[in-house]
Amino acid sequence: MFFVEKTPAKEVADKFNYTYRAFTSITSNFRKNLKQKKVKEPFFISKKKGRKKLDSIKKTTQIIVNLRKKNYSRDDIKVALDGMGYKVSEKTIWNILHQEGFSRLPRRNKLNRNNLETVKIKAQKSEILPFRNEKFKTNSGGILCLLPFLAKYKLDQIIKNSDYPETKAIGRLNSILSFLALKLSGIHRYSADDLWCMDRGLGLFAGLNVLPKAAWFTSYSHRVTSDMNLSFLKKLHQVWLENDLLHDTANLDFTTIPYWGDDAHLENNWSGKRNKALSSILAVLAQDPDSGIIDYGHTDVRHKNESGVVLEYLDFYQTGGSKRDLKYLVFDSKFTNYENLAKLDDDHIKFITIRRRGKNIVESINKIPKEDWKIIRVDANGNKKRTLRICDQRITLNGYLNKDGTRKEIRQIVITGHGKIKPALIITNDFDIAVEKVVRKYARRWLVEKVISEQIQFFHLNKVSSSMVIKVDFDLTMTILAHNLYRLLASELGRYSHFTSLRLFEKFILNGGFVDVEGDTITVRLKKKRDLPLMLEILKDFQDQKYEWLHHKKIVFEGASTS
Repeated sequence: MFFVEKTPAKEVADKFNYTYRAFTSITSNFRKNLKQKKVKEPFFISKKKGRKKLDSIKKTTQIIVNLRKKNYSRDDIKVALDGMGYKVSEKTIWNILHQEGFSRLPRRNKLNRNNLETVKIKAQKSEILPFRNEKFKTNSGGILCLLPFLAKYKLDQIIKNSDYPETKAIGRLNSILSFLALKLSGIHRYSADDLWCMDRGLGLFAGLNVLPKAAWFTSYSHRVTSDMNLSFLKKLHQVWLENDLLHDTANLDFTTIPYWGDDAHLENNWSGKRNKALSSILAVLAQDPDSGIIDYGHTDVRHKNESGVVLEYLDFYQTGGSKRDLKYLVFDSKFTNYENLAKLDDDHIKFITIRRRGKNIVESINKIPKEDWKIIRVDANGNKKRTLRICDQRITLNGYLNKDGTRKEIRQIVITGHGKIKPALIITNDFDIAVEKVVRKYARRWLVEKVISEQIQFFHLNKVSSSMVIKVDFDLTMTILAHNLYRLLASELGRYSHFTSLRLFEKFILNGGFVDVEGDTITVRLKKKRDLPLMLEILKDFQDQKYEWLHHKKIVFEGASTS
């Protein structure tokens, strides 16, 4: 009527019960659509009933469907979408899944969750977080609980002032914290970066929007030298000394790190984990048995310099110009030779080690008179005690000599009744310490072997964990830093202080949450968990702590209402 019959707009509006203003708006929009060709067929349009779909829902529907096909939960999908910058609620995600015909996921065990199949989706480019007011969900909220310990011991300043490289886009501190975030999270498959590089919580730990992709980690590690790692460990050493975390004893041991590339340049080393010799890199670790802190690690150990590692560690420890309280070095029989034991004695460093048992030595022990043996009881795990039969002797050894070439005496403690077929032979240059304490100190050396086993299992030190190629010495240094952060946390947990890093992670750190960045405060609401109240109680002491790499903001930890 209006366009064809040229009827006035007022009459047309009255005939079809429109207001004059509404009808003119309709005609105006119609002309505009014709001119701009927004719709293919402008006449006789049939409009769908119901709420109009938002652009964000249209864009994310296929992503949500693809993720669910790979057994991602609603929580996992929400975290991934937050990492890509899409603000879609969990209710909307569930509605889309329901409309697409998906039912609820069956309960998944830890193995299923850790081995989700990756989905190729485009992630945001990693960049320094601008810290605008925002809210997001994370599956790694628990890892943020370790930030206060980084700041308390000023480890962030140590990293910032280290020699490690940086890029124009990502600074030195952010780079190292990115590596640390992966180590602390117990992530098994680094190459499956779609599982972790979308998580905003891991990115926040490093002061980034999201962590970089796997290729960046490989590229970065290839710029790191052994001197950078050693310099970094020396600075950490001073921190442990200043905070009284290193005591009078250091446990030393080797660990074998298999190499999976061209092994022509490598030597064969015995791997207790695989019960065979294989082409590998031999590394050394030094651990304080009281605090659990790993003070030193080095991967450039060759057969020709293997016995001299104990002296290298002594030089490392004395970097600050003082021996401080180091009195005892504890290691096994293959760690060094008798000549170096004599050098330790000349330097007034006490050692406790064991002696290899040859056939002739065992026969001579069997001839020891009964009256020379005595029974002792030593502390075992918990409140238990163990009964041992010992013989305390003074002997001489080939190669254990005075400076003038004469043989010097050494103390030998023969132990039976310890469950082994052959007797154990402990040797030490400390003639004053009670025999019970010698046995106890050497028994605690097994702690460093336990730590090595833990690093293999939790920190993936010698696993073919992925196609992400990280230089071994740098990987070991990051492992040491991550391990020590867990020991700092354990020191605050009272009766849980003896827990391994894996148990601490599963009990306290493995937790999701909601992050709210507003003003000068970052609020982290952690999901309900049985041991969360203890963690929140500890973190109360750090409420006023500000974090330089997080724009000097405070972090407040709270409990969420969901699990």
